[in-house]
Amino acid sequence: MVRLKDIAQLVGVSVMTVSKALRDEPDVSAATKAKIKKLAHDMGYVPDSSAQGLRTKKTRLFGLVIPAVTNPIYARIVYAIEERAFELGYDVLIAHTLNQPEREDQALRRLLSRRVDGLFITPVYRFEAEARIYQEIVVRNIPTVLLGPPAPFCRNFPAIEIEELVASYHAAKHLIGLGHKKIAYLTGPAAAPWAHERFEGFRRALREANLELDDKLVFQSGSTIEDGSKAALQMLNEGAHPTAIMAVNDLVAIGCAETLLQQGVKIPDDLSVVGFGNVLAAEYFRVPLTTVRQPKFRLGVAAVDTMMKMIRGEKFELKRLPAELEIRKSSAAAKSGPPRP
Repeated sequence: MVRLKDIAQLVGVSVMTVSKALRDEPDVSAATKAKIKKLAHDMGYVPDSSAQGLRTKKTRLFGLVIPAVTNPIYARIVYAIEERAFELGYDVLIAHTLNQPEREDQALRRLLSRRVDGLFITPVYRFEAEARIYQEIVVRNIPTVLLGPPAPFCRNFPAIEIEELVASYHAAKHLIGLGHKKIAYLTGPAAAPWAHERFEGFRRALREANLELDDKLVFQSGSTIEDGSKAALQMLNEGAHPTAIMAVNDLVAIGCAETLLQQGVKIPDDLSVVGFGNVLAAEYFRVPLTTVRQPKFRLGVAAVDTMMKMIRGEKFELKRLPAELEIRKSSAAAKSGPPRP
């Protein structure tokens, strides 16, 4: 293993000079820095991050906690955070919660034991007003940024959010503008604030159009393709005949649409379907999905920028990023009669 001492002997300077040159300290000449850095590179020198952490009290590590990297919503967010952190000289440790509070607790404790300089968290939402691990993070004074809206148990942390309500409102307005009056809604997890905001946007558009919310057209789904498929089967079994469906996210919409297609429903001739999120599969689904385009990459970049301001002790603004409607082939003008599978 190459040591600072080895580089110092070859250059003919002190170990301290080598250390300062590699840290770009100003009291080492540019020529000496260039010589030392080139030699260190040619020799394959790798700094000991553990030793540096003990000296500086900084590990240059971020912890990133998300439900699962297999969820396509998080692919661009994780990429953006890792890319921006890399540019700033930080590494990212990723942990999955699988939407389980107990696993979230363990994941956060492991990251805290690694002395990370900051945490990015997509919370496991729950109905409780308090969660002990979040209280411990506050006590430890670890810079923390939430990826999504806060809930009572994590209200002490800044959050980077999407304009969920406004975006959902415009998606519903799109369907109403196409002449749809019987619109089913597939709701998300009951404890998730983002799911409530999307449902409220839908309801607001109905009220503005003087359309009543029909409880028989509201189905509890969840957030996965399987949840969407189950909701579609429930809708068919209960004899509901909407002319359009809005789903809380793209995965639910795709699961619902696939099941309906298998039952002989034509999309959008018989039934329009709208999702939320604009995951990659939405565009390439066999009926390209009309959806809300979430600025996932910008959310990740904004989260890192907020984190750096927190670390530097600078003022920062909480951000709610706008989302845009992406109209594709799964939505069309309402037909006069209800769809019959």
